[in-house]
Amino acid sequence: MPERIGLYPGTFDPFTLGHADIMRRGAKLVDTLVVGVTTNPSKDPLFTPAERMEMVRSEVARLGLANVEVKGFDALLMDVAEREGASIIVRGLRAVADFEYEYQMAGMNQQLNSGIETVFLMADISLQPIASKLVKEIAFYGGDIARFVSPQVREQVMARVASIGLKGER
Repeated sequence: MPERIGLYPGTFDPFTLGHADIMRRGAKLVDTLVVGVTTNPSKDPLFTPAERMEMVRSEVARLGLANVEVKGFDALLMDVAEREGASIIVRGLRAVADFEYEYQMAGMNQQLNSGIETVFLMADISLQPIASKLVKEIAFYGGDIARFVSPQVREQVMARVASIGLKGER
């Protein structure tokens, strides 16, 4: 029986506990889960692709996920999935708004390659409000992000924020 490979793509800027939850659960569905760290032209990243890949690798090690690999990419998702031999795209959902966007993307991806299925995993209820964009905003205004990211990621985010400077009034 051929190895079942899944691809979990995202910008992961920063990598949150919600991402970790989806990654951990997605890894149970496949023999190998490739976490694809990508760029998104519509987002303003806090970390470089190399920094984000290292951040995810550290989280994979922290969670002890032996069947997870981390790779960077800047290409069409379905081209990467084909190159990696993936038969499954893993996507996390937090809310109805996520579903509408992800449903449309899954439909487009199916048009590009009907042999690759998209699997949606609902984030744990306690993690559903977490979004990388909001984590960065909280950090830049001096808020505590400890409930949303691992201690290691928190240190990295706070160090980057300190180097850039806090926003707002205090």
